[in-house]
Amino acid sequence: MQEQRTKFDIAVVGGGPAGIMAAGQAAELGAKVLLLEKNSRAGRKILITGKGRSNITHAEFDLRKLVAEYGKNGPFLFHAFSVFGVKDVIKFFEDRGLKTKVERGKRIFPVSDNAQDVVDVLVNYLKNNDVKIMYNSEVKNFEKKNNRIEKIILKNGKEIIADNYIICTGGKSYPATGSTGDGYKFAKDLGHKIVEPRPALVPIKMELLRPSEGGVSIRASSFSGSIPDDRTSGYSAAKRKENWAKELQGLSLKNVEITVLQNNKKQTARFGECLFTHFGLSGPIILDISKTVGELLKKGIVKLSLDLKPALGFSNLDVRLQRDFRKYQKKNFKNCLDDLLPKKLIPFVIKLSGIDPEKKAGDITREERYKLVKSLKNIEMEVVSLLGFDCAIVTSGGVSLDEIDHKTMKSKIIDNLYFAGEVIDVDGPTGGYNLQMCWSTGYLAGERAERRFN
Repeated sequence: MQEQRTKFDIAVVGGGPAGIMAAGQAAELGAKVLLLEKNSRAGRKILITGKGRSNITHAEFDLRKLVAEYGKNGPFLFHAFSVFGVKDVIKFFEDRGLKTKVERGKRIFPVSDNAQDVVDVLVNYLKNNDVKIMYNSEVKNFEKKNNRIEKIILKNGKEIIADNYIICTGGKSYPATGSTGDGYKFAKDLGHKIVEPRPALVPIKMELLRPSEGGVSIRASSFSGSIPDDRTSGYSAAKRKENWAKELQGLSLKNVEITVLQNNKKQTARFGECLFTHFGLSGPIILDISKTVGELLKKGIVKLSLDLKPALGFSNLDVRLQRDFRKYQKKNFKNCLDDLLPKKLIPFVIKLSGIDPEKKAGDITREERYKLVKSLKNIEMEVVSLLGFDCAIVTSGGVSLDEIDHKTMKSKIIDNLYFAGEVIDVDGPTGGYNLQMCWSTGYLAGERAERRFN
């Protein structure tokens, strides 16, 4: 039985960014640390962040502005960011040989553009500080007495005993990487309240509907069935939605704006890049609005408005079109939009406009031009659903912040338990914010757990 028991100062559950940082920091300060990881290697989710390049943090050095990006729960992170902030993360990696760079939108990546280099730095950090790592070690449950954890029971029957425990199991997004919501069950069994986990930073499904008077109306759902017959849209009932999706699949649009509306009132907006897929819309600005959209859907119908040319007002865009039409006045309409739109988008816009593609540019009427401007400035969408956890970058919800001390990350219910990372009820937009939250809360939890042990 002695072989089945192992005693540590601190046991960390979860080998993701928060867990690695927590274990490494505690060990660096002198604690005897065990890291439990149910996968065969650590940092699997890090490998897919930033499209395989790992957007390790965001170059926002104003603490108040940084915190504001996390929404209503952002203030919880003030102390964690003040202890281990953006500059500290950059220094952490650069001191260990990983050079970083700042790209468009203040996103920070390794110069190598290789997420594996980030994982290698972290795993070496653990090894250099003598953290014991147990791979393929899935936790079955925690055993407690009164308000203290006594031990962890693994699914293989082994018992882990420690003075302090840190749960860093992540959320439910990308479950194939091991994030299957285990930490929520552990926390709930230990007496903690769980704010309902929901997919965040997730794409939206869509289907094309009849155009509205103010613009082109698209309903977010799925690409099945037939598009309603509507002469003004250029589509017919015989044409299936799958064809419309395939026309735009893979098209990335930069410098566009998405506005979220409910009851005809603007809720939020994002400017940047979006991507058309076989199921609908994705890309940074779509992911960033998805959490708000999901919350608003509980209250009623949500609409999106896509402005393809936000830098140009209606009048300015009309002047631009007049200039292009004069330039190509002897050409057919279908050959006059190359200066304005990506080639892949042009057939779709022509159909939306209802203008005969063979009509000469010089013959297009003012009314036709106005309708084209409306289509470019306001493609309306009605949201029905978001994709699920399989496609979500992060999880919204988690262990209630009311039950965690923001200055230590210690549970207010269990005397020797700490939390860090995505398992807690904080999440941010795309661009390195969520990894920064993991580094900061993991660092703070590891540091405080070690201090308490001593």
